[in-house]
Amino acid sequence: MTTALHLPAELWLQVFSFLSWRDKMSVRCTCSHFRHLMDKSRPLWQGFSVALRHLSRYNRSFWRSLAQRHVGSVLLRAASKKDVKQLATWLPALDMLRLDDWQEGGVAQLTAFHKLRRLSLTSCSAPLKNVDFLVPLSERLTELRLCDVELACPVPYLLAAIRQLTRLTCLQLHHNGSLRIPTFSGVLAHLPELTHLSCTMITYKTLAHDFFSPAHRTVGEALPLTELQLLNYDAVVTADVLQPLSRLRSLSIVHLYSVPGPTCHLQTWLTSLPQLCSLSVHGGHPLSAYADFLPPSLLSLSLCVDLEPEDLRAASARVPHLQHLHLEPWSSASNVVRLLPQLFPHLRTLRIRHRHVSDEDFLRLQQLQCLHTLEILDSYYKPNPSDPGCTIYQPSPHLLRLISELQRRTNHRVRVTTSSVSDPMACQCL
Repeated sequence: MTTALHLPAELWLQVFSFLSWRDKMSVRCTCSHFRHLMDKSRPLWQGFSVALRHLSRYNRSFWRSLAQRHVGSVLLRAASKKDVKQLATWLPALDMLRLDDWQEGGVAQLTAFHKLRRLSLTSCSAPLKNVDFLVPLSERLTELRLCDVELACPVPYLLAAIRQLTRLTCLQLHHNGSLRIPTFSGVLAHLPELTHLSCTMITYKTLAHDFFSPAHRTVGEALPLTELQLLNYDAVVTADVLQPLSRLRSLSIVHLYSVPGPTCHLQTWLTSLPQLCSLSVHGGHPLSAYADFLPPSLLSLSLCVDLEPEDLRAASARVPHLQHLHLEPWSSASNVVRLLPQLFPHLRTLRIRHRHVSDEDFLRLQQLQCLHTLEILDSYYKPNPSDPGCTIYQPSPHLLRLISELQRRTNHRVRVTTSSVSDPMACQCL
């Protein structure tokens, strides 16, 4: 250890930069030298976020440690106004704040975070009585996410507050159907920089002709939106309604019903968005209903739907240059994985479930010459067949051996992960 301490700090920081967040925290606890070295290195903790609860448990040393690391993202659970005030005292330079299970009728002290750009309120246990806290942030906020928040204020009052956030680039409104907005045209007209919109669509049966069209928009003028997420969607739509979305590059649709109606509305979306680069579909009609409508421009595709091997063949004919695929078929067709090297030879990232995939099919993924990242979405196993209730949520020994063999066969070109790091701002709706 004495020899290690004499190595240049720059060398250690370079080594630490390759570690995961969990490993960085473990190394930090080994000795005071490493703790001091790591805490003083701001680039080492760039993008680091922390989840906090019951702030009375934390001492001054803990808060100083977070301040030294310039922590910019905090998820605060079951907080009160007093907690927000304490957080602002120690970390006034926060860029992102998520209040999960907010327990009071209003939010105060947010102006004390002088660099706050991203704000999220999720799963509030008490109705939000007003949104006055948004007005002083109108010149700062670039992201606003409201998820599972019961509003005790009129909807027009909420929309008026959102319209003042003219710097917004991301807006998320997820609810249980209580938020009834006839069209988004009135909101979009005042948000010239908005590129990402995510909203719940359970209240809409048919999208109005001006649903996305601000009143002052000239014919042929496109909105700046490039990403659109629609939750609980089953609304009738026409090509004219979608005309303002010609700049859209990413579309994510979570359908309202697993058993859809007679009409596949997704066909209209796909034929109206010929420049789409990313598509994510959860539920709704089987892939066969819209496989022939996939735009050739697609580079990323997520399918959590009912599909058969022949459906994937039809999709590959439409998007032969697909680079990113997330595949979770609802049907029992577990043999679709074996087709991937043949149908999508240009894949660079792949997300699949290992369950029901044979060892032979799994190892066949080595044929994907461009693949560099494989994510296994179901890394758990039941060690005792006689006790099906006992589940260990980590990769089984058998899966670990398969992963090791795949990496050996690809000369460790493929990085295999069994757990993904989620965005702390993201909710559980998607």
